[in-house]
Amino acid sequence: MAAMFTLAHISDPHLAPLPAPPIGSLIGKRLMGYLSWQMKRRKIHRTEVLDALARDLKGQDIDHLVITGDLTNISLPAEFSAVARWLSSLGPAEEVTVIPGNHDAYVALDWTKSWEKWKNYMAGDGDAGPLPPAHFDDFPFMRIRGPIALIGTSSARPSPPAFAIGTLGERQLERIASLLETARSKGLCRMVLVHHPPAGPSRWRKRLTDAEAFCRVIRQHGAELVLHGHDHSFSEVSIDGPEAPVPVFGIPSASAALAHGHRPVSHYGIFGIEAAESGWNMQLRYHGFDRSTKTFKETASHTRHLPAAGR
Repeated sequence: MAAMFTLAHISDPHLAPLPAPPIGSLIGKRLMGYLSWQMKRRKIHRTEVLDALARDLKGQDIDHLVITGDLTNISLPAEFSAVARWLSSLGPAEEVTVIPGNHDAYVALDWTKSWEKWKNYMAGDGDAGPLPPAHFDDFPFMRIRGPIALIGTSSARPSPPAFAIGTLGERQLERIASLLETARSKGLCRMVLVHHPPAGPSRWRKRLTDAEAFCRVIRQHGAELVLHGHDHSFSEVSIDGPEAPVPVFGIPSASAALAHGHRPVSHYGIFGIEAAESGWNMQLRYHGFDRSTKTFKETASHTRHLPAAGR
């Protein structure tokens, strides 16, 4: 039997501190976001928590790291540069996979001043080597790491003030279906990454607008796992697949120093995946921030068998 492949999942790091906004940039939605940061969010999303998380990650013998969006706060150009430096501190692009979230598309953006700075972390595998995106619409992508096919999507779209909705779109959904079939034919464990929760309860102004269409794709083509962020909370639900339910996992914000409302302090997930005779065995461990020691500790663990289509 092949060795276990270990993958860590973090989401919504909302990198701090927020850079000083240029004069004239704080209009419309960005002004609202800036005020929210100053009054509340800067007390929650803390650099020292991300630093502690990074230290804990380095001690866990992780094969790959995935980050499911909301790396910035109000999509300032300086934020994208800061995040690019932070990503390089976590590991090379071959070992870290990123998808964008709604805060990374807070307003309409210039590609060269925003997502282009992370493009190598969103590069799909191609016959001639990694193929990084060159435009906001160049999603989804697929990366094969060990026995896992990572299918990275983008639900990030600018939305009106007070809204945080996401949309995948028909073209992307068709491509997701195609990549799921390609990965199935290769006998891989298919892991779909999406920022907005595609299933389970969701507030209307923060929803994935085409969640039902995404679920139809999963019902028809299957997957082994779906990982998301956005809600800053734990979530474990499922979507019906052609052979068995597909688990859908959400995770709290990676930088949360404080529990607020239903949102816990920072946690991340560690997925151990190994091939089994009729699918995949999964070991899931959660590590959470301990405010008293300023370190991360294991808070929960469980195992699960993931039936695989076509294996």
